Amino acid sequence: MAKSKTVQVEKETPFHTLSVEQVAEHYGTNIYEGLTSEEATNRLKTYGYNELQGNGGVKWYKVLWRQLANTLVLILLIASALAFITKDYAEGGVIVAVIITNAAIGFWQEYSAEQTMEALRNMSSPTAQVIRNETRTTIPNNQAVPGDIMIFEDGDVIGADCRLFEIFNLETDEALLTGESLPVQKNLEPIENAEQPLGDRLNMVFSSTTVVKGRARGIVTSTGMNTQIGQIATSLLEVDGGGSTPLQKRLNMMAYWIFLAAIVLVIIVFGVHKFQYSNEVAIYAISVAIAMIPEGLVAVVTLTMAFGVSRMAEVKAIVRRLSSLESLGAVTNICSDKTGTLTQSKMVAVRMWLPGDGFYRVTGTGFEPEGEIYRQGEVVAEPGATEGPSDSQVPEELVQVDTSGDHLLRTLQAASLCNMAELRKTSHPENHGEWSAIGDPTEIALQVLAYKAGLAKPDLVQQGFKLVAEFPFDSSVKRMSVLYQGPQTEKGSGEHFIFLKGATERVLSCCTHWRKGESEVSLTGEKGGNHREEFESMIVEKMDILAEKGLRVLTLAYRRFQPTPGVDLVHDLDRDEIEQDMIFLGLVGIYDPPRAESRPAVLECYDAGIRVHMLTGDHPSTAAAIAKEVAIIPSDCAIKGNPLIMTATQFDAMTDEEVDQLEELPRVVARCSPNTKVKMIAALHRRKLFAAMTGDGVNDSPSLKAANVGIAMGQSGSDVAKQAADIVLTDDNFATIVKAVAEGRRIFANIQKFIQHLLSANVAEIVVLVVGLAFQDKDGHSVFPMSAVQILFLNMITSSPPAMGLGLEPASEANMREPPRSSKQGLFSFEVIMDTFVYGLAMGCLTFAAYCLVIFGNNNGNLGRGCNKDYSEDCAGVFRARATAYACLTLLLLAHAVNCRSLRSSGWSIRNLKTMRENKMLWLSIVVGALLVFPCIYIPGLNHSVFKHTGLTYEWGYVVVVLFLFIGFAELYKFIKRRTMKPLSVRANSELEMERMRTFMSQNTQSDSVMEAK
Repeated sequence: MAKSKTVQVEKETPFHTLSVEQVAEHYGTNIYEGLTSEEATNRLKTYGYNELQGNGGVKWYKVLWRQLANTLVLILLIASALAFITKDYAEGGVIVAVIITNAAIGFWQEYSAEQTMEALRNMSSPTAQVIRNETRTTIPNNQAVPGDIMIFEDGDVIGADCRLFEIFNLETDEALLTGESLPVQKNLEPIENAEQPLGDRLNMVFSSTTVVKGRARGIVTSTGMNTQIGQIATSLLEVDGGGSTPLQKRLNMMAYWIFLAAIVLVIIVFGVHKFQYSNEVAIYAISVAIAMIPEGLVAVVTLTMAFGVSRMAEVKAIVRRLSSLESLGAVTNICSDKTGTLTQSKMVAVRMWLPGDGFYRVTGTGFEPEGEIYRQGEVVAEPGATEGPSDSQVPEELVQVDTSGDHLLRTLQAASLCNMAELRKTSHPENHGEWSAIGDPTEIALQVLAYKAGLAKPDLVQQGFKLVAEFPFDSSVKRMSVLYQGPQTEKGSGEHFIFLKGATERVLSCCTHWRKGESEVSLTGEKGGNHREEFESMIVEKMDILAEKGLRVLTLAYRRFQPTPGVDLVHDLDRDEIEQDMIFLGLVGIYDPPRAESRPAVLECYDAGIRVHMLTGDHPSTAAAIAKEVAIIPSDCAIKGNPLIMTATQFDAMTDEEVDQLEELPRVVARCSPNTKVKMIAALHRRKLFAAMTGDGVNDSPSLKAANVGIAMGQSGSDVAKQAADIVLTDDNFATIVKAVAEGRRIFANIQKFIQHLLSANVAEIVVLVVGLAFQDKDGHSVFPMSAVQILFLNMITSSPPAMGLGLEPASEANMREPPRSSKQGLFSFEVIMDTFVYGLAMGCLTFAAYCLVIFGNNNGNLGRGCNKDYSEDCAGVFRARATAYACLTLLLLAHAVNCRSLRSSGWSIRNLKTMRENKMLWLSIVVGALLVFPCIYIPGLNHSVFKHTGLTYEWGYVVVVLFLFIGFAELYKFIKRRTMKPLSVRANSELEMERMRTFMSQNTQSDSVMEAK
């Protein structure tokens, strides 16, 4: 196949605003004859193939380069090179091994991700039905061109964006583009608004969406990257995912400073020796440089992240990019899709209203036909006063469904029989006993309602109800009707009934009476005491009550039918005649229930100082009601004029400057397009906020890519969304996001702990080595207070395991009760930097003091000659002092690991020591690290030849004193901090957040006209 021609994506033409004739003229096509083969070939050369373009996949060498192109890795490479140059092969080999291990872990973690564009390509329909040369023909879908006349039928995947010109009962599933959970009914009328949201362009169909019902024909308006899904693909290629994470940026900055400091220290070493080069001076300079570099940092960070991946998998969150773990801890805002993320994506009938009887509540969720119908009468709580349609409330009266023919019975019969959906109880061994459904989501909801009332369609059919004729749902009339013959009676054939359901305004236009109990009241005369206008006003009032709860309202009606003798009830019936003189029965409110875990999860987000936004393709009333139920906005707030609720049309119409001037970004944005979601993420970024985006459809992919953390749904999510995301939830549960954020915060706090531990060790070593430059032997050479191997052993073997243990610390009690860390409370906050230097200086000074005590107290200040290389009797005091310094610093670093568990609380309290038992890695590393001191000091050959020290006797007394002095100093230092420094953060609270939103809304509520003007 020839390679597709790359075509620049043009500015979208608003074809939905044009008539069919204008679109045909625009593309020079004929809706009856189509294009000629020659013209189609020419257009294929001009527009290119109807397929999506990718970036060629992920190259392994690019992934490997990203692992090695790291400042800290570069410094380690330089250190290893210097070690090899000076023939210190052991030290150089260890550093190289650390670099290789770290690169290998990171490489395989990233390389396992497949490229996003492959999933997008595979979504296209392989073939298409078009009219070419006045003949209907099948072509490869990638050869469709603008101006082609394309034909769609039930079940087809639409191959290109098209302007419809002929439809029959057409409904399409556009959830992957708009997030709308219900099929969209199409029509042919031009739309005046050029900026109409994608979900409301009813005269258009879009590439990769599916025909749910009916058939149609349309003019191809866009192909390839110019389609709506192509624009999503373009966004995925162009969107910047936020660059380096804060941790990566801070580590890189830290590496630059370390590199600079190492160079300065090397210059100091050579300066003290008057810049006279010798191997001994070079080795000392390398030792100082090694002491400055936290060799174990890259490995500890990478392995801590790897352990974090395993922990996340345990809470059903799959991490695709290691850096996202740290990013989660900094999240300030979560932008969530509604359908399937906060909700169950299952339509459920939860309310009914019958004239004369009032409101009814229906319990139960999902496809399970288990629940009760309760009568509430006309006394109904004001909109927003309850938590939502499914909230628990003491019923006023339990309605017993009467089978003798009352008002409720006819209503439920209409719901059951005017319905093509089927409920099934599976017998498959894996899902035995579970209920499943087939059909339109709203019809499924009505059928479940009928099952709950004991009036399931199969039961009614078995009782004798027989379908005679059906007039299917038609988007032009927005209603469906059926003619049934009732059960046989003693007098002979059963009565005939017509049942009707549909949009309220379309059903009311067919009604001449309304049912009130057992009587029928006329809508057309004075006799009934109620005019049509008054009745319709009452219906609108009741609909508003249901709509305020986010329910989709369907209306039911019926009438008895007397067949005319000799008329064929199958072929001779006229729909207009059948659907007239109907009797209004009542309203049914249907909604997509939120997950049970969503509300607690949102409230926990508020407790953690994280704000939640809902960005959905649903209608504003539905979106706002669900937002109330899951606590995204207060349940007692109004919907109209609410500044926290916007439509995509309102939000998209605002410039970036106008969005930035908003005191508060909207918490609910309805009728969203992919660009709306990306615009919201961009607005959050301009406010210096750290955004996470959750989603499951293709329409969520650009925003998942643009967000700092993209979180996709694993079960209901498309492949595109999963590949664009950083994290995939295997259980599609919003509550898992909160667990993921908690894990991210834990990891961030632990990274802060072990970095402080590692850098404190470096500061202590530098203090010892730099001050030690003042001590020179009989030949005028500086005497090493610590050897290069001792330093490397302390950094890699002694310090790294406890640092790893700190990386595995369990979350603190305040982990999810504090706001996200600001830049001032980041990884290298003032307090962390201060602690690093205070603890480092204390450990360095105490270690050097012990070194001096041995040199001057027991060795009379004899520094020998050549003691940096070999052991001799003249160097025994230096070797003993060096061993003392090594033992002191080893135990101080291990004790410091206990200090680093908390910035301010006592590390040595009974309570904290008990909690440390949960962290086996930490206390085992401390015990093993302490025991390793003895073989390093006492094993012959190893001590003199490798570590350049010797065995200790009475010097252990200095070590113990130094250890207790440091512990006492650390406790006093933390006590002073607790008394003099401000609390780390202000405690967040969900109730305070709700009250803040109420105050904001009361001060900024605007009229609908003002909002529309915006």
